[in-house]
Amino acid sequence: MDRIKAYFALTKPRVIELLLVAAIPAMLQAERGENNILLILLTVVGGWMGAAAANTFNMVADSDIDQKMGRTRARPLVRHTVTDRQAAIFAWVLMIASFLWLWLLCGSLLAGVFILITVAFYIFVYTKFLKRRTHMNIVWGGAAGCMPVVVGWAVIVDNAIDPDPEKWWQAIVMWLIIFFWTPPHTWSLAMKYREDYARAQVPMLPVVRKPAQVTFQILAYSWATVIVSLLLVPAASWIYAVIAIASGAAFLVMATRLHNGVRRGAKVKPLKLFILSNNYLAVLFVGLSIDAIVGWETLGVLAGWSASWF
Repeated sequence: MDRIKAYFALTKPRVIELLLVAAIPAMLQAERGENNILLILLTVVGGWMGAAAANTFNMVADSDIDQKMGRTRARPLVRHTVTDRQAAIFAWVLMIASFLWLWLLCGSLLAGVFILITVAFYIFVYTKFLKRRTHMNIVWGGAAGCMPVVVGWAVIVDNAIDPDPEKWWQAIVMWLIIFFWTPPHTWSLAMKYREDYARAQVPMLPVVRKPAQVTFQILAYSWATVIVSLLLVPAASWIYAVIAIASGAAFLVMATRLHNGVRRGAKVKPLKLFILSNNYLAVLFVGLSIDAIVGWETLGVLAGWSASWF
């Protein structure tokens, strides 16, 4: 049982939960009002295996610095519950299975290729190159975490009787939401564990910049996240519009409080923003899912814009 728990821990299940929260609404929105539940479930399983492979490869590559950080010392490779070789084999099996699953069972070779690109980018671009070399590591490396929406969208498009390429812009907007959301989400956690990253010589932004500079960047990326989230409003009904505005306002208020508190020299709790950022993304995408399931006429169509886009 301990060995099974160790293999499960290698996949970073909490990270995967958040990624799957993004894939499901993308699929629901792609076939707005016509929900293929079985296909969504199959895609979730295939996407889970791909994300699990990427996270396992990441733990193998980072096993040396995980030993130096208090936050990661309980990970399986640090405790030697699983060997690096066993973890690597596990990751390869998951990656190949994910590719074949998405291609053969979900009917999308494109989604399978996206998974392979995601794993390769996450390991070779982010983990092995960017993470230990630049404070912009999470900005560019976070692009891998945005891919579940594209994978989900590709599955729906490849299985559609009459696919509409014009609607890919919605998948790109969802990709951008996660792209801009990732830095404030990660940097708020890194502020809490700054000493850990410094000890491991990982140049996260809170390690190499003053706190006020970090919180300013957090605030800027938070604004970008909320603004981009509003670009989907024409492709949804008032349900998503209200949720996007309300949740975005709460996210910005918390980011502003953190920045103002640091500027005043007050004692701040960046972990609050980290937790809120998780809730914000979950609420935003659950709202989009509900909107897509209900399937009311979009605000874009009501405004008289081209129906093919929405």
